[in-house]
Amino acid sequence: IRLIPHSGYLWSYGALLILLVIAPFTLSSYLMSQLVFVCIYATVGVGLMILTGFTGQASLGHAAFLAIGAYTAGYLHQLGVPFPVYFLAAGILTGIIGALVGFPALRLQGIYLVIATISFALIVEEVLARWESVTHGNDGMRVKTIQLLGNSVPRDSPAFYYLCLGLLILVIVGTLNLMRSPTGRAFVAIRDSETAAKSMGINVARYKVKSFALSAAITGFAGCLFAHKMSFISPEMFTLQLSIEFIMVIIIGGVLSLHGAVLGAIFIVMVDPFLTFLKDDIPGVIAGLAATFGAGAEQAAHIKANIAAIASANGLKGAIYGLIIMLFILFEPYGIYGRWLKIKLFFQLFPLYKRATFKRQKIYVKSERNR
Repeated sequence: IRLIPHSGYLWSYGALLILLVIAPFTLSSYLMSQLVFVCIYATVGVGLMILTGFTGQASLGHAAFLAIGAYTAGYLHQLGVPFPVYFLAAGILTGIIGALVGFPALRLQGIYLVIATISFALIVEEVLARWESVTHGNDGMRVKTIQLLGNSVPRDSPAFYYLCLGLLILVIVGTLNLMRSPTGRAFVAIRDSETAAKSMGINVARYKVKSFALSAAITGFAGCLFAHKMSFISPEMFTLQLSIEFIMVIIIGGVLSLHGAVLGAIFIVMVDPFLTFLKDDIPGVIAGLAATFGAGAEQAAHIKANIAAIASANGLKGAIYGLIIMLFILFEPYGIYGRWLKIKLFFQLFPLYKRATFKRQKIYVKSERNR
């Protein structure tokens, strides 16, 4: 099975890689910071996709795995451990804990597994708040700059961006190879039908635990870089909302596509700038339009204040997330990448493309109708 189906992929991905390499020399520091978060979120998204998209195991506890990786890195860095060592330790320890979580989750499916992972996330958040001798509790922990090969790697430097980009590329290529291996095919078989997987001799329990461990380990590696990027970590940063954001990464991008993890990460990272724009700029624009169409100064100010209050309301971000998830589940279950595949197929089949191509067929034989 070829990793690159044809030379067109090589040219397109090569061009994309060149653009990403020269990005630090052409983009502003703000956009580069956003790109770093895209790389970190996409890395977590790929890890979650192994568990949810390819193995079919739901999880709302990946913020806890990110926290374990971040705190492991922060604690070992304070002890003077070199970066390569605590980077590997963050991933390995998180992977081990992921496997331990996978064992009791073997008998759970669907909503019950989701509840179990939420419980795990709440337990981890409480442990981080109470274990003050290691985590400094709710006061948080300062994470110093990376020291690599005798040089500092500041969180806003091109070197740190390349570090995050390199991790994302390694994770994506590694996952592509994993899914072509017997292990990856076993994951997909379990997702499609556990009964059929068992009949083929697949040890379902072992592969479920392996999937949890791999997904958690990748998230732990991302957690290490996340800690250095934030330079300060506290239990309040790793909440259930962060786990929901990771779920949104794969739902929006496409739960069955590694490309979708990157697209979903871009979308999620842009939500906060959009909310800032909505709060700071939109009220003034609408008030100006109202004044243009005859509203008095007092009425325009009242309109501006009301819109600003709505844009600053607590829970607005969560409401937007919920609305986006519902819209994608209802109208585009395969996410942004699924929509791109449909557009590409449209041009491939044009003018023979039919609107019913992707509609669920409802044609049954007589014996099926009478069941």
